[in-house]
Order: sequence, then structure tokens, then C-alpha cells
Amino acid sequence: LLRGADEIGLRKPVKAEFGGGMRSFSCEEDYIYENIENELYFFTSQERQNIIRYWLENLRAKQGESLHNIHFLEGQPIIPELEARGVIQQVFPLHEQRILKRLMKSWVQAVCEAQPLDDICDYFGVKIAMYFAWLGFYTSAMVYPAVFGSILYTFTETDQTSQDISCVVFAIFNVIWATLFLEEWKRRGAEFAYKWGTLDTPAESIEEPRPQFRGIKRISPVTSAEEFYYPPWKRLLFQCLVSLPVCLTCLSLVFLLMLGCFQLQEFVLSIQELPRIIRFLPKIILAVIVTACDELYKKVAYWLNDMGV
Repeated sequence: LLRGADEIGLRKPVKAEFGGGMRSFSCEEDYIYENIENELYFFTSQERQNIIRYWLENLRAKQGESLHNIHFLEGQPIIPELEARGVIQQVFPLHEQRILKRLMKSWVQAVCEAQPLDDICDYFGVKIAMYFAWLGFYTSAMVYPAVFGSILYTFTETDQTSQDISCVVFAIFNVIWATLFLEEWKRRGAEFAYKWGTLDTPAESIEEPRPQFRGIKRISPVTSAEEFYYPPWKRLLFQCLVSLPVCLTCLSLVFLLMLGCFQLQEFVLSIQELPRIIRFLPKIILAVIVTACDELYKKVAYWLNDMGV
């Protein structure tokens, strides 16, 4: 777990005597982090699951390794490829009933109490906790326009002039409220992000490329890590000689089919003796063509995406 935390750059709180704040975990300086002496409490449930998922997704194939009819490239992640091929349907962590019961009492069953956001973050992760933090903040903030609107509605006269004035006043109030709400949430969200160690988290730099990506192995000049590399000139050549002609052909086909349906519509409408139901036939044909083309072009788009690596 410690080695995985080091590799993914997991941010952990630092002891006060070493400067405090949050810092990416390092096995070489593990003594500077809070609770490092306590194996049970150093990692939260979500952090453990995240590290385990990282190791699972980074199980890499050896040269020539295969499973049934699936042949892996050397160094290719195995689990994502099996998920893409449908061999593995889904990978998900099991719940911890002890923590769930505690959250049930302090969160779900609690009435008129603050949400245990730190416990939610520890169990479900920062993204889920941030969502419920925003939801609680938004719900509380909605009290102000609700109360002001109710008071304004109560004291508004029935004549049109009073109602127009009330609408203008309420609109101005909403503009001010929305501005203050956004600015306050920016501050509150930054506080949570700093507290939970995601304020300065870099972009998704540790994610593996999609399983369909093909290329040669090299050392990245940016991160100095091993990666799959596909030459840009090959991608550009494929785009010019394959992707562009296929896209233009598909567009031309759609245009001709649509034009044909419109011509058929005019021809059908010009014949007065035809039954009324026949007049809807070109529209039905167009709807069927659109649906069929949508499914066909979706498969073509997937193929182009996979081949264009």
C-alpha cells in the first residue's frame, strides 16, 4: 500500500514539526506523515481501494502472453484489455458493513444535523464527498430566495403594477443571490479541496491509455516514465488517407439519401389519388434511414478511433 501510494502520488497530511500541510507521499520520507505509525488508520478505506485498483490496472503482460484468443503486447495492462474485450464485466470494491452502519446512523438517519463530510470522504472518496458538500450548501442557500420570495408574495397587492414591481425586485434579488452563492461556493469548495488534499492535484497523469491504443514502448521525455508511443506522422497519414475519405463518403451518402427522401416526398404529394397513409411513407423511410445510419456510423466511428490510435 505504501509503495502504491508513492507511485500514484497520493497526498497525505504532514506532521506539524515537518511543516504541516499536504504533500505527495514518499516511502523514503514516510516518517514525516501523520499517523504513519498506525497501520490501521494511516490510509482511509477509499485510499486503500484506490491503491488496490491501481495495482490491478497495472498488471502488465509479458512478451507473447495470451488468454484464449486475446494476444497482449509486451507491457500492456491486462485488466483494462480484458474489460474492453468483455472477458471481465466489471471491477468494483466490496462495501465495509461496519463503516456503512456508522454512516447510516450519522448521515442517513440523522435529522437536522450537519453531514459527516469527512467520514463520507474517507469512505467514498473526494468526488462523492464534494458532491454532497455542494448539495448541502446549495440546499441551505436556497432558503434565502425561498423566504424572501414568500415574504414578497405575501405583501404584494393584486393589481398589475404591484406584481410587476415585485417581479423586478425578486429578479434583482436572484441576480445578487446567485452571484454571492457562486463566490461563496468557490471559497467553500477550495477549503474542502485543501482539507482533503486535492487542491493542487495534477491532472490525470497516472491513468493508463485506453486498451485499444497500440504503439512502441519508449521512455517519456516529459515524465521519464515508460509509455506506449505512436508516431504522429502515422496518425496524420491515416487521418488523411482513411479517416477523411471515409467521413466525406458517409456525409455524401447521408446527403444523397436525404435528398432522395425529399424528392420521393414531392413525388408522392403530387399524386392526388394516393391514400392518405401513403403520403407519410417518405417520412417513415427517412426515419428508418436515419436510425440505421446512426448505428452504422457509430460502428465506423469506433473503428476509425481504434485504427487511428
